[in-house]
Amino acid sequence: MTFSARTFARSGAIGFAVFLAACTSATQAATYVMFRDPGCGCCHQWADHVRGQMQAEVQTREDVPMAQVKAQMGVPGDLVSCHTMEADGYVIEGHVPASDIARLLRERPEGVRGLAVAGMPLGSPGMEMGGRSQPYQVIAFGDFGQRVFASYE
Repeated sequence: MTFSARTFARSGAIGFAVFLAACTSATQAATYVMFRDPGCGCCHQWADHVRGQMQAEVQTREDVPMAQVKAQMGVPGDLVSCHTMEADGYVIEGHVPASDIARLLRERPEGVRGLAVAGMPLGSPGMEMGGRSQPYQVIAFGDFGQRVFASYE
């Protein structure tokens, strides 16, 4: 079997293209979609937190009524907050810290459909208010019901 210079160059170019595509896809930031009410101000601050901590792109949508979004995504009524994000097949409700989202995406615990921080606790990401804070929990939810995923004092 002999290779001509043209065959070698062609195979090298193909190999380089495959290598370049792999590098490009490996370095592309994940894209998540956050649904929010246009009247809520803290959602943008939370999205900035996720962008900064996870090097992720967060697209914002305000075109679907929030009650509809939460119902379609299966957010339990007692865990509702101001915004809802879809992240790699998971539902993220409210002011969940980026570190917990990263942990969810890394561990992918069986049966978990999403994470939620109910309400808008002071001191949670996006709800920083001059050093004031309230204790809160990040709740994992799924077919099993609900369980504490993380606690913050």
